[in-house]
Amino acid sequence: MSQTPFEQAGNLRIGTVDFVSPDEIKVGLDIEAPESVALNTGGPRPFPRVNGYVLIPVDDGHLVGQVEWITVERSPFPKRRGMQDFGLIDLPYPLRRLSLTPLGTLHVLSDNKGIVFRRGSDALPSVGVAVLLPTDTQLRSIVESGEKRRVHIGISPLAGDAKVCVDPNRLFGRHLAVLGNTGSGKSCSVAGLIRWSLEQAKSEGESVPNARFIVLDPNGEYSRAFSGEDSTVKARIFRVDPEEGELPLKVPLWFWNSAEWCSFTQASAKTQRPLLRRALREVKAGRTSIAAPTDEEKKMKMRRRLSSYLISIRRDLRSGAIRGKSCSGFGFSMEAMVSNLKENIVDFQDNYLQEVIDVTGEALNARFNEFKDNDEKLVKYYRAFTDQEIEKIVDALNKSLETFGGIVFQDGPDEDVPLHFRGSDLADHLEILAEQENVSQYLDFLVSRIRTFLADSRMRSIISDSEDTLFESWLQDYIGSDNAEEGCVSVIDLSLVPAEVVHVVTAVIARITFEALQRYRRINKEVLPTVLVMEEAHTFIKRYKEDVENQDAAGICCQIFEKIAREGRKFGLGLIISSQRPSELSPTVLAQCNSFLLHRLSNDRDQELVRRLLPDNLRGLLRELPSLPSQKAVLLGWASELPVLVKMNDLPKIHQPRSDDPDFWDVWVGKDENKKPVSRDANWKPIAEEWQDVSVKDEEAEV
Repeated sequence: MSQTPFEQAGNLRIGTVDFVSPDEIKVGLDIEAPESVALNTGGPRPFPRVNGYVLIPVDDGHLVGQVEWITVERSPFPKRRGMQDFGLIDLPYPLRRLSLTPLGTLHVLSDNKGIVFRRGSDALPSVGVAVLLPTDTQLRSIVESGEKRRVHIGISPLAGDAKVCVDPNRLFGRHLAVLGNTGSGKSCSVAGLIRWSLEQAKSEGESVPNARFIVLDPNGEYSRAFSGEDSTVKARIFRVDPEEGELPLKVPLWFWNSAEWCSFTQASAKTQRPLLRRALREVKAGRTSIAAPTDEEKKMKMRRRLSSYLISIRRDLRSGAIRGKSCSGFGFSMEAMVSNLKENIVDFQDNYLQEVIDVTGEALNARFNEFKDNDEKLVKYYRAFTDQEIEKIVDALNKSLETFGGIVFQDGPDEDVPLHFRGSDLADHLEILAEQENVSQYLDFLVSRIRTFLADSRMRSIISDSEDTLFESWLQDYIGSDNAEEGCVSVIDLSLVPAEVVHVVTAVIARITFEALQRYRRINKEVLPTVLVMEEAHTFIKRYKEDVENQDAAGICCQIFEKIAREGRKFGLGLIISSQRPSELSPTVLAQCNSFLLHRLSNDRDQELVRRLLPDNLRGLLRELPSLPSQKAVLLGWASELPVLVKMNDLPKIHQPRSDDPDFWDVWVGKDENKKPVSRDANWKPIAEEWQDVSVKDEEAEV
């Protein structure tokens, strides 16, 4: 015999509301309420337990409350409903009480064909209102609510193993932070979210998903997760020393912008940085092929050089550098110009270069002076130049420039445009500029650092300036080809990238991805959805001091991720950051993450940061973070209708990232739990040879 709604509600009653506030509701449980297992909800269910769900009737449905804590209070013996207890003595009795965090409201759809959960509530209950256990249908409606629940990521143990599904638009479009201690399952969760999303997209689409995931992998974990013959998640693996089926990691130095060059070389702001930016601009403007330059290329190079000289002289005239204390610097700059023109005059016999050399030489001879100081050292200097002398030099430069086609203003290209040049050309040009400006003493160490960097064999394969690397091909390989024909995932293994450049390499890849999508939207008037995954984010998106004059490479790397976090959504770039130390992450990046997947966090500083950062009043749920087992996590934020404890789906061993805990005991005793032999041969010879590049040196010696 079926029950009326009132009879059913009466059977599910467990207590009454004793206290109400906007963020907390306290409930006194009836003595008839289940003590360990509830049997009247459609199936056996543990009750009461922390982080479980209960319902409270309100005006437009049922308010959903999540249990924060349960306690026992010594109270007078409660009166049983429907009984007359005349003549009984009140004795102390352990009355159970619990505290709830209000989450949202369960509404019955207008057509009575279902129940839907919505965050928030228009009305809070009053004191004395009954508190009910949810039925299995209601419990699943709480967790399985929301629109476009496309990707199944796990189940909710607290809601009858209801399916937990997410909307990829919410999960990836508003940035996701996956936080937890090492070994808590972060990497498997990240790999699983990518794989499950692509598998679901393939099942609903007609072909391989037109998706793009770029995984920046500092530990070399993800190559196993996306390797094999599975076409759904076909991945391109980029590594320093690629194995069969992998691609070499290439981030040519001409990809770097001026900020990345300045941070890597630690160029000082006063002298080195302006000249470094100017050198980058000019070597890109006068770029030539590796082959011998043609006559036209030589002519254009000289035209640009003469234009630079003329523009510099006019600038010095306006600033008064030809007079006063700075006139000596102007003289040495003109001296460097004459020296350079003498070296190149052989190629240009009829271009009046000799006239430029002659009139400049006359002015230098007229203004040159020298003396011996107190230490008998010879000091050279130039006196102030006259207007007539400068006019002769300017007229000669103009006359020579006319034969080359006229002045070329150095407005572009911008020093940040990725145009090819050779690293040796940059170092050589810096030395020329230093001589022209008479600041060689300030740039010697900078040039030396660049030359040492270019000569480092560890970096040569990564920063190769060969013209074989085409910018268009690089974008296609690393971000993804048309319709993702070459695969949906790019795994960039940073594990063997030298520590000196790993932050710069990471920053360059992230920045170019971001700027490429910016230009894609501007040209195509629509976005190309792409997801950038940063593993071990606390290393690359680390807090930095903003008041430092010269930002190091780590600071520049963090700044580009902050820009992606703030602006990436508008250009279709989503961000996933995975970290075991959220307290060390940039507050700007964390603040821009709208969804969180929280695994076990045991550090008190990390826990406190998470509590302050998250918008929901989840004291009880977050207290469970230190004791969460592996594979379980708390999902909350924009991607989930309500905060929910999730047991993530199982990921087959072959699809798990290479982040297993080392089996010390099995190696020590020489066998595993199944009595199978376990051996680890410590043969260091091949490791030492690979480390020292012995095979490469032998080949060079033979040649």
